[in-house]
Amino acid sequence: MSAHTYPVRVDATLQDRLSRWLWLVKWLLAIPHYVVLLFLWIAFAVLSVVSFFAILFTGRYPRGIFDFNVGVLRWTWRVTYYACGGLGTDQYPPFTLEERADYPAHLEVEYPQSLSRGLVLVKWWLLAIPHYIVVGIFLGGGWYVASGGEDSTAGVGLIGLLVLVAAVVLLFTGRYPRSVFDLVLGLNRWVLRVAAYVSLMTDEYPPFRLDQGGTDPGTAMLTSHDTVGPPPPTPPPPVPGPAAAPPAPPARPWSVGRVIALVIGSLLAVTSLGLLTGGGGTLLVDRTMRDDDGYLTSSLVQVDSPGHAVISQSVELRGAGAVVPERWLDKVKVEATARPAGAVFVGIAPTADVDAYLRGVARSVVVDPGEGGDHWKLDDVRGGSPATPPTAQSFWAESVTGAGTQTLTWDVDQGDWTIVVMDPAAAAPVGADVAIGATVPVLDEIGVVLLVSGAVVGAIAVVVLVLALRRRRTS
Repeated sequence: MSAHTYPVRVDATLQDRLSRWLWLVKWLLAIPHYVVLLFLWIAFAVLSVVSFFAILFTGRYPRGIFDFNVGVLRWTWRVTYYACGGLGTDQYPPFTLEERADYPAHLEVEYPQSLSRGLVLVKWWLLAIPHYIVVGIFLGGGWYVASGGEDSTAGVGLIGLLVLVAAVVLLFTGRYPRSVFDLVLGLNRWVLRVAAYVSLMTDEYPPFRLDQGGTDPGTAMLTSHDTVGPPPPTPPPPVPGPAAAPPAPPARPWSVGRVIALVIGSLLAVTSLGLLTGGGGTLLVDRTMRDDDGYLTSSLVQVDSPGHAVISQSVELRGAGAVVPERWLDKVKVEATARPAGAVFVGIAPTADVDAYLRGVARSVVVDPGEGGDHWKLDDVRGGSPATPPTAQSFWAESVTGAGTQTLTWDVDQGDWTIVVMDPAAAAPVGADVAIGATVPVLDEIGVVLLVSGAVVGAIAVVVLVLALRRRRTS
């Protein structure tokens, strides 16, 4: 680029004769591109984070990463223009990051020699908020958010609607409306300018201007054949001075192997981040959330049943010998307080015995302890009353009964088990505040293994990414 008004240039040429029906299946034909782009965008995100820190500390966007990320944007724009975001050509997009002069959709971003170290901290989120709102309307979702999620049709973007109008007109007339094409290109151009800005590729704020048309009117690319009028005067000869540094060798096109290496390295980096986060979180839980007796205990929840019992779903504990359950789950604790104040019974027993005892009895089963906040989600089962109270049964592995808060502790054993909360006299309804805890001796070891694994995978990711990005230029 020898002159410009904005460093991101987006162009497209409308194909003269378009198929009337091919647009119906272009989204299907583009699926291979969508699959590849899924992995390329993962690499794009990882490398953008790397670039963030590179700009923050050096003020420069690493050239190899810049070329790759521009290539991902370019690839995305070609597929968008071919499929549901443009429909302006029937020529199938090439599988390449490089610029292709023979394809009717083009994207270029001028490489910045330097970038603001401070601006990188805010431009991709705070400064871009107004553009995010506009782009949300263009692509879809903006009106949906504004309507509070009440209007499902508001998720359709303006670009999608205009392309659909053009497709219907094309179906019946065989022509793509030129005015609609110019507007669609202007909207896509706005989106891509914002994408390049928030991806840290430029410090120049995207203009709030709808530059329509296939040729980007917001960027001047002056070449010899674009010059109009008399030729410019001959520049004076250069003043002798220190020898300039030799020009950088031309960039070598991205090979398939290099792209695959970048994708693999990025996937390893994401995996490493997940392992490190999981390991750190596990150790944090192990160090800070145990009570004085070493139990990891849930918050207090309210259970209410119109029947005679509240029971858990069957918990299956299996392992190659008793050592496995004890290593992973050593003890279980259940605390229950009757509501209103009174006596409460808590027991744990083999599931088969509990099912036989409560067969035909009105009860409530805990469906999902993770739902409902301070109220567990229960599934009520109709029935009658039990023949005998729970205190008269002998099958309980452990049980407690009495007034006030009752605490049951149980040494975990293999088998299928069910926890039961009842009134000691088997009266209905049942109401109680319940908390469940467990000792997990292996938790700290899990955290350490996750951290070590994350560090190893992260080191491999760094090596793969460096090898993929180095020697980007020929000698």
